[in-house]
Amino acid sequence: MAAADDLSFDPWDPAFVADPYPAYAELRERGRVIYYEPTGQWLVPGHADVSALLRERRLGRTYQHRFTHEEFGRTAPPAEQEPFHTLNDHGMLDLEPPDHTRIRRLVSKAFTPRTVERLKPYVHRLAGELVDGLVRAGGGDLLSDVAEPLPVAVIAEMLGIPEADRGPLRPWSADICGMYELNPSQETAARAVRASVEFTAYLRELIAERRKEPGDDLISGLIAAHDEGDRLTEQEMISTAVLLLNAGHEATVNATVNGWWALFRNPEQLAALRADHSLVPSAVEELMRYDTPLQLFERWVLDDIEIAGVTVPRGAEIAMLFGSANHDPTVFAEPERLDLTRVDNPHISFSAGIHYCIGAPLARIELAASMTALLERAPTLAPAAEPRRKPNFVIRGLEGLPVTL
Repeated sequence: MAAADDLSFDPWDPAFVADPYPAYAELRERGRVIYYEPTGQWLVPGHADVSALLRERRLGRTYQHRFTHEEFGRTAPPAEQEPFHTLNDHGMLDLEPPDHTRIRRLVSKAFTPRTVERLKPYVHRLAGELVDGLVRAGGGDLLSDVAEPLPVAVIAEMLGIPEADRGPLRPWSADICGMYELNPSQETAARAVRASVEFTAYLRELIAERRKEPGDDLISGLIAAHDEGDRLTEQEMISTAVLLLNAGHEATVNATVNGWWALFRNPEQLAALRADHSLVPSAVEELMRYDTPLQLFERWVLDDIEIAGVTVPRGAEIAMLFGSANHDPTVFAEPERLDLTRVDNPHISFSAGIHYCIGAPLARIELAASMTALLERAPTLAPAAEPRRKPNFVIRGLEGLPVTL
């Protein structure tokens, strides 16, 4: 068993957060599974192991379908955090079969290839309008002017959240997602609880309205499915809506700004993309790999499992390092080089197994739409200043990305 206490892996070090990839290389050289004392987790940095463990049924996003906290050797969350955990624990990302299967089957009806394809004109039109606004202003913040409003509007439209109600969605989401960082502070937890209470109250009212007057939206569809006999509690509806909103824009927002900042720092690749817009699909995949929006994904060990000759016991937590897996040289040739023409690109930025991102096809459409609009309508786009990186490690992004034309 390798230990990580003498490595440069430090999720709270600003220098590490700015560029974690050299530390990942150290981890991969150290071993296939490394115990990390500060978080009590087993780190898994290699692509093959991460890919296999994402499909491993001896691991789970939850353990409460099989064990109590006490049986599993864990302490229950503090009582004051109950609103967050109630909201989080009833979403399909944190459920295991059969509950996960039941809810995912219902939600997947809204993400069929035909449904997603139908959204394409709306996504491209909205991306064009947002970029036109940026151009008229002569520049601005790529994050707040384009990257955020596009996916938030798309997922809110799918859910049936009225345009006038969308203002708090992004702040609520940001506060809730703060709890997915490693060892979140009490202040972070308090913000997440407040956002959970407010978001839940809003959705209860919206569900009540949709019961009276159904629309052509996902929340109305979930209510109809429940009424037709598919078991779905109101809490599951609320948690599903929040999960779809959070997951439906968080990765896209960060992939957009991480990606453009990577392009600005690799001018020869940006020049190639500007010269050939047919590279957009492979560029989207490569930028998702190169600077991964979700760096870490956690799973609980439900039954003892052996990794590289090391037994990881039941009750342990495994941290799969997506960012490291996406830079594994045994899978990606010259992983530290941005290559928009990369053909063999099995990145795992959208996860894998039963928790594979249900919205991945939509995210790809959104990323391609905003990239294409920026290439066509803002061909001289350039950074106006060095951006500040968010202090978060797990969800990797920028505070903003000032740009000029």
